[in-house]
Amino acid sequence: MTTTVKTLIHNREDLEARLQEIPMQPGVYLMRDRAGNIIYIGKSTKLRSRVRSYFRPSQTLSESKQLMVQQVADIEFIVTDTEAEALALEANLVKQEQPYFNVLLKDDKKYPYLCITWSEDYPRIFITRKRRRGNVKDRYYGPYVDTGALRRTLGLIKRIFPLRQRPRPLFKDRPCLNYDLGRCPGVCQQLISPEEYRQTLQKVAMIFQGRSQELVRELSTQMETAAENLDFEQAAKLRDQIQALQQLNADQKVSLPDDTVSRDAIALCSNSQHACIQLFQVRAGKLVGRLGFFLDLSFSANPEDILQRVIQDHYATVEEMEIPSEILLPQALPDQDLISNWLTERRGRKVTLNVPQRQAKAELIQMVEQNARHELERTQRAADRNQQALEDLANILDLPEPPRRIEGYDISHIQGSNAVGSQVVFIDGIPAKQDYRRYKIKDANVHSGHSDDFASLAEVIRRRFRKYAENPDLPRQEDPEFPDLVMIDGGKGQLSAVVEQLQQMNLLEDVAVISLAKQREEIFLPAATTPLETDSEQPGVQLLRRLRDEAHRFAVSFHRQQRTKKMQRSRLDDIPGLGFQRQQTLLAHFRSLEYIRQANLEQLEAVPGIGKSLAKQIYDYFHQ
Repeated sequence: MTTTVKTLIHNREDLEARLQEIPMQPGVYLMRDRAGNIIYIGKSTKLRSRVRSYFRPSQTLSESKQLMVQQVADIEFIVTDTEAEALALEANLVKQEQPYFNVLLKDDKKYPYLCITWSEDYPRIFITRKRRRGNVKDRYYGPYVDTGALRRTLGLIKRIFPLRQRPRPLFKDRPCLNYDLGRCPGVCQQLISPEEYRQTLQKVAMIFQGRSQELVRELSTQMETAAENLDFEQAAKLRDQIQALQQLNADQKVSLPDDTVSRDAIALCSNSQHACIQLFQVRAGKLVGRLGFFLDLSFSANPEDILQRVIQDHYATVEEMEIPSEILLPQALPDQDLISNWLTERRGRKVTLNVPQRQAKAELIQMVEQNARHELERTQRAADRNQQALEDLANILDLPEPPRRIEGYDISHIQGSNAVGSQVVFIDGIPAKQDYRRYKIKDANVHSGHSDDFASLAEVIRRRFRKYAENPDLPRQEDPEFPDLVMIDGGKGQLSAVVEQLQQMNLLEDVAVISLAKQREEIFLPAATTPLETDSEQPGVQLLRRLRDEAHRFAVSFHRQQRTKKMQRSRLDDIPGLGFQRQQTLLAHFRSLEYIRQANLEQLEAVPGIGKSLAKQIYDYFHQ
């Protein structure tokens, strides 16, 4: 016999007993639903009073909080010594658990970051759109609103400072041309020590921390010292770096009043669906960075709560030296004094949070709000276009509602060789690249000189939907990974092969299937002899074309990758005694066929699994 766990709001006795167990001390509270999932995390200086306030009939709660309270089945708490500890703990737990009713930032999919991998001996520096949970020593700077400006800045920095230019060495035993040009210090051959290279990266990090002027002063001191020591070559290098940095500042910064204070100005603009937050970094009177955060609002949220969450999440991940002495806000925060004390403790110096009312600071906030409004309008227009395309597509295909998840499939090969399949996914009209899949065609009848797109597509569909066919009880319509629409790149023949496969798996009734032919952009439905009457320029058809083109691009890129690997192995197949596994070991060690050809006997013998006899056969093969 199973028992149903009641929510606390419907069981006043259990609620009152649970509240009495919560102490009147600072700490963090975690609210769970009937399934045990954490749905909200909060903090308070008096835990019992804060938690009790959610369940008072007279308490006026926001729409989201009312919905949350209806689902709370249990409450946990963690007591801390101070308010600052509670604030830090709450931020960490929200990042880790990502409760539904907490305001969650979506910035990793919206704007790019700059990453420096301090965890490596020779750190890499690159641009990424996703903050990965890697080593805690790695640092992410951003997110940056202007991607083009970020790329130009990084390109200029790589010309100013000698940095690692490639993720992997180009040659096995010598540096590449970048070393001769002075753009790389020879990291691949360890011609510079890790300590010296990290010192260079620390100077680069200062630029992205908004400390360019401090860096110029430091380089100027080093230049004067080098000149006094008659090291004129080093002084000239430092002079060129200083001039390049000053030019970078002149090109990318906007002058603002008051050049004595470092401050951040933050503001937001929101509607019923989205919220856009902009953060301007002002250092020494110059606008050195413009960061952006974007939120999808599935429920109403107060602007003050959103701003406070953004500030907590952003400043919890930056280095202490990046925290400015002043943060300008459009309105007061619920826990403004607590946030100020927390930032002061992190920075080691006083940090104030101000709501300016007049003159230059208020004008700066207005400028930030204006930028947030423009970005929100741009994003909303894109969302409206996607929604219009989905509604048009539903109308074309006579679907009951606009499809949320659409999957596109394509096959790529050259006369049957290296045949591969691709699966791309659009969710709400936007590519969801984390759900893309690639397939190597395993059908023995598909080989070099003999292709069969129909059989290849049937194999890809069979492998994609195998788990639903083998487990008929698995939910389909409720499964977020089950598509609402499947699009095949091809005509009636390709569509018929896929339909037949889905019929054999008893899945055809659960998913809509169509094909899009290339030449005339014609849409075919199962069992239809003629294409649908559509205009190739209407929004729904354009969405299908984008999906088809993405599936084709993804398939072709994977096919080229497989073909390149096969071409590398083809010459190795002619060497007696060199099987597939040893070929893989050789290619993993030398990275390319050309390196294997250039290797001497000693280098070949050093490869695990390659003895003297086989090393001589490999060497003789390439040096006949």
